[in-house]
Amino acid sequence: MSQAIVELPAVTRAFLTRPHTAALTTLRPDGTPHVAPVRFTFDPVTGLVRVTTRAGARKARNVVAGGPTARVALCQADGFRWVTLEGRAAVTDDPARLAEAVRRYTVRYRAAPPAPLDLVVVEIAVDRVLSLNL
Repeated sequence: MSQAIVELPAVTRAFLTRPHTAALTTLRPDGTPHVAPVRFTFDPVTGLVRVTTRAGARKARNVVAGGPTARVALCQADGFRWVTLEGRAAVTDDPARLAEAVRRYTVRYRAAPPAPLDLVVVEIAVDRVLSLNL
């Protein structure tokens, strides 16, 4: 997945390392939004967000149904401070990519993510960032 790397201020990068949950918005095949709370990691070097989930989860199915142009938005909020990361998304079960997603999640949240048999990672190539009070 090629991506444009988005430069973020240090305060925004720091905010995105806090062990909060975020709201991930995907689009259902009928075009209606689906919003789900998720834990995630953000790699400021590559501009890649990673969300581990089950292949059968609605969010993963929505991304797959959206094909190579599927777009999503992920918003982390803390009171009146928030950051929304938008970009193209893809789902993969590649073992190396899954291992990297699990490693990063474990570092951020100090516990491994759930490990269902159909574990996949939603990767989001961030190309737009919106924020308030950061």
